Amino acid sequence: MIERLCIIGTGLIGGSLARSLRLAGQCRDVVGCSRNPLHLQQAVELGVSDRVDTDPGQAVAGADMVLVAVPLGAMETVFRALRGQLADGAVLTDVGSAKAGVIEAARRGFGELPGNFVPGHPIAGTEQSGVAASFAGLFQDRRVILTPLEQTSAAATARVRAMWEAAGAVVDEMDPAHHDAVLAATSHLPHVLAFALVDSLARLGDSDEIFRYAAGGFRDFTRIASSDPVMWRDICLANGDAILQMIDRFSGDLEQLADAVRRHDGERLQAVFSSAKQARDRFVDKHS
Repeated sequence: MIERLCIIGTGLIGGSLARSLRLAGQCRDVVGCSRNPLHLQQAVELGVSDRVDTDPGQAVAGADMVLVAVPLGAMETVFRALRGQLADGAVLTDVGSAKAGVIEAARRGFGELPGNFVPGHPIAGTEQSGVAASFAGLFQDRRVILTPLEQTSAAATARVRAMWEAAGAVVDEMDPAHHDAVLAATSHLPHVLAFALVDSLARLGDSDEIFRYAAGGFRDFTRIASSDPVMWRDICLANGDAILQMIDRFSGDLEQLADAVRRHDGERLQAVFSSAKQARDRFVDKHS
């Protein structure tokens, strides 16, 4: 049971966690924190937060669990505001998509890495953002990756694991660098491709006609291009090296496909498409 959960950045992820923990009866009190008073008012009206505060240092008073769910570029500022403000025994965690960047932000913000800090990343979300888009079932049967450090308290890690499991998630642990490499391939690259494709088509001479006749495949593939641009800007900056490696690899594979098209190499095209279909079908069958 979490007595007081403080969520700094009460949006889709933080709001959904609060809703799911309430539904599970695992949280007594939720304090929301945001720079935007209108967002906080909405969180109260929706029943996501019991109390709110625009000051992170004040918001965490008395909290035994603190979740930082702000864009990566704002992490260090938040951690600086929390320095010396956390209650004794309070556990601190986050939801950032690039763990090396978050860990470095925590080191700079606190002056050292606190033993009660458990870096984490829920592999869940939608293209929508904001607390109004939150819902209790967001994490049901979804993966959450924790990347505890050498100095991270085992008890703190266990509490964060229990919190996410109470929200319905399946929790794994991973080295931070390995996490960033894996997510660069499975999440960051697909978002970059979706943003790039939509932007490229939008700059065509008659983009209105292009989008008018776009079919369901276009909608499905580009859905994630409706995600928060600020969040994804920060992710690309924080995990740039790993993302660039994946872009380079994908660019090479795409050039090979282009070459097959130029040479009318139907056998090569069918081989690639068949392999991709089998891999995609296995993924869908496994996770459906």
